[in-house]
Amino acid sequence: MPLRVAVQMDHISTISIDGDTTFALCLEAQRRGHQLWHYTPNRLSMLGGTAYASTEALKVRDEKGRHFELGEPEKLDLAEMDVVLLRQDPPFDMNYITTTHILERIHPKTLVVNDPTWVRNSPEKIFVMEFPEFMPETLITKDPREVDAFRKNFGDIIVKPLYGNGGAGIFHLHEADRNLASLLEMFAQMYREPFIVQRYLKEVRGGDKRIILIEGEPVGAINRVPAEHDSRSNMHVGGRAEPSEITDREREICDRIGPALKERGFVLVGIDVIGGYLTEINVTSPTGIREVQKFGGADIAALFWDAVENRKAAG
Repeated sequence: MPLRVAVQMDHISTISIDGDTTFALCLEAQRRGHQLWHYTPNRLSMLGGTAYASTEALKVRDEKGRHFELGEPEKLDLAEMDVVLLRQDPPFDMNYITTTHILERIHPKTLVVNDPTWVRNSPEKIFVMEFPEFMPETLITKDPREVDAFRKNFGDIIVKPLYGNGGAGIFHLHEADRNLASLLEMFAQMYREPFIVQRYLKEVRGGDKRIILIEGEPVGAINRVPAEHDSRSNMHVGGRAEPSEITDREREICDRIGPALKERGFVLVGIDVIGGYLTEINVTSPTGIREVQKFGGADIAALFWDAVENRKAAG
């Protein structure tokens, strides 16, 4: 049976369709005959107990430069939708958190993917700390003395915003780098939250692997290799995607975290692994499924909608 699907996302005119996971999900939904509506987070509202949005009917095409058509604006009660895709990109700030509070009013009668309560309660760089046996040494703090002690203990470090995304604000500092104090001062001015410090993994030069999980099970992976003069592998900042298989160590990680993902109702998750170490669990708007398929891997968009349709059929 066709589903009524509202997609909460950054405006579709701004996306690059070559690697956009939300676009791939929309293409597959449309192929299956589901009806799509598009809206941005700033058009989400709540009146009394009603969550609604100013939306447009959406049609998509896998053609650069003409990849979407939007209908006339219409106000929709989101409780009348079968599915809402929570897919806007971070930053994971109070605006993002507020959207989860609104959307949890309609979930699970309207299936919100991923579950807004658990998206809110599972910040990606904190959730991962539940699995320290698989992580590099990691510190969350705003205390410069703790950062200094951490670097003295572990040498080269990575410093990054706790709620950042897309590789923005990530710094690699060598053991003798004299810019640490200035960097921490800048971070303290820019962010009210603590920041995250990790032992630098030299294996990142060989790539930062993104593994996609559906319903807690690994279904595909790509390796993201940083540019020669950058320590970041994110494709937003010039990282290069290449095909990759899932190793025994990575399957061990997936087996360990899979039950926690299922308990939290996460349908689509992307984890980051460097040299066998788990560094992040991405639950807000994980990416990578188009690259997996491009390299001959699974059609993860199809697996995603299989999972969503099974959830709706089960009630």
